[in-house]
Amino acid sequence: MRKFVFVTGGVLSGLGKGVVAASIGLLLKSRGYRVTMQKIDPYLNVDAGTMNPQEHGEVFVTIDGKETDLDIGRYERFLNEDLTADNYITTGQVYWNVIHKERNGEFLGQTVQIIPHITDEIKRLIRRPVEKDGAEISVVEVGGTVGDIEGLPFLESLRQFKEEIPREDIVFVHVTLLPLLASSDELKTKPTQHSVKELRTIGIQPDIIVARCNRAIPTAAKEKIALFCSIPPTHVIEDRDLATPYGAPLALMEEELDLRVLEKLALPIESVKLERWEELIERVTAPAQRVKIGLVGKYIELGDSYISIADAFVHAGAELNAGVDISLLSAEQLQRDGTDRLLRDLDGVLVPGGFGERGIEGKVKTITYLRENKIPFFGICLGMQCAVIEFARNVAGLDRANSAEFDPATLYPVIDLMEEQTQVTQKGGTMRLGEYEAVLCDDSKSFTYYRCHRIRERHRHRFEFNSAFREQLTRAGMRVAASSPDGRLVEIIELVDHPWFVAVQFHPEFRSRLLAPHPLFVGFLNACLTKKSS
Repeated sequence: MRKFVFVTGGVLSGLGKGVVAASIGLLLKSRGYRVTMQKIDPYLNVDAGTMNPQEHGEVFVTIDGKETDLDIGRYERFLNEDLTADNYITTGQVYWNVIHKERNGEFLGQTVQIIPHITDEIKRLIRRPVEKDGAEISVVEVGGTVGDIEGLPFLESLRQFKEEIPREDIVFVHVTLLPLLASSDELKTKPTQHSVKELRTIGIQPDIIVARCNRAIPTAAKEKIALFCSIPPTHVIEDRDLATPYGAPLALMEEELDLRVLEKLALPIESVKLERWEELIERVTAPAQRVKIGLVGKYIELGDSYISIADAFVHAGAELNAGVDISLLSAEQLQRDGTDRLLRDLDGVLVPGGFGERGIEGKVKTITYLRENKIPFFGICLGMQCAVIEFARNVAGLDRANSAEFDPATLYPVIDLMEEQTQVTQKGGTMRLGEYEAVLCDDSKSFTYYRCHRIRERHRHRFEFNSAFREQLTRAGMRVAASSPDGRLVEIIELVDHPWFVAVQFHPEFRSRLLAPHPLFVGFLNACLTKKSS
């Protein structure tokens, strides 16, 4: 059995198609079906790796090292399963594949065209996850908005797709907006009607319409949408604004979205199992206590730049029954204005990953303040590298120590380019990417929370801790808490005489889920709660 649920969007971008798609995936899985998910991004980039987080949000990394759109991370966090490169498609990838086939003579002299060659490749990529994973249902989100020129080949592929498989094996879910007109205090349905009309022009009739809104949809409005869009009123699903995206599956289940999907797919409706999810959502929306944590970065203008970290705090908070108020702080402002005023009221600070020299000295100053004032600190990727620089300069006596990324002439390159990266010139997909193993020391804080000696975590970096300085820094008081199995690469550093000073080269946020919070985020948040209570 191979069934497909396609989620499209209309009216405008940013409606939350990813949340709707992930919710459908979770609801179907909770009813006992084997589910996989896929994201189609219509931009020409081959992957998301070279994109600016301030423009497109964070870059998420799969276990096999694919740099993807942030929605792949959302799917993983809802499904509580690992996805791979097969679950992500871009226009650039499609054209790349077709052009390589043409260069290799695989089309036997044919004129290569959008139809059928591009659309055939899209359909092949859509089928790939279910064929490889053995999933029963694939939920596929089509990025962008109906009417965008970039998305036309993908929608044409879906039109062809529905003609090639039995009708009961495919469902189209269309997510639209019902804007509130202030002058009449009325939800307007016209944008939805026009969006569906655009979809029909392409040859696709939606089976279900999910309408984003900020209040309950009147029955008359639902009936109007149903009439003009040729669907039953029961297939117009209300999707109201919520306090947390993690509440969306429960809200959409109340609207019976999953039942409508299963009916269209002609599948039995099994009992739902979401008790643990419901329990955690109660903790997320009404926590017993709250803490304030600073996030010091350079991509703070767009919250989605650090969405996996924000979600990891939600997961750890649900585990500890605590709410986390994240204060986004500019590393450049900290560098310019100093640290005390901006940091003194925080219960802990996280310095995340990133690239480039901008704001580095602000991050180093921040870490100095946290180390000296015994405030819980958590460093991730570049955050760890800044912690090593700070410790080398201010504790180990290596004046002006730096990363070779920022100062190639430094006398003390405590962070240096990885040996295997020295001959790399191409930017896209060439970093140390994906999941790698590390070995923990059993006397470390990290081991206390991991509770195992061997871990697997996801990476995305070119520079690393320079082992030439390892003995000197450990002699000054820095603990290497985890290394690669061969002992060559440093994965975690800690300070022994600090309530929580832990920094990691990998990205733990990519493995955190609501049903399985990451142990280091739980440990850091626990240290922040202890500081606040004391």
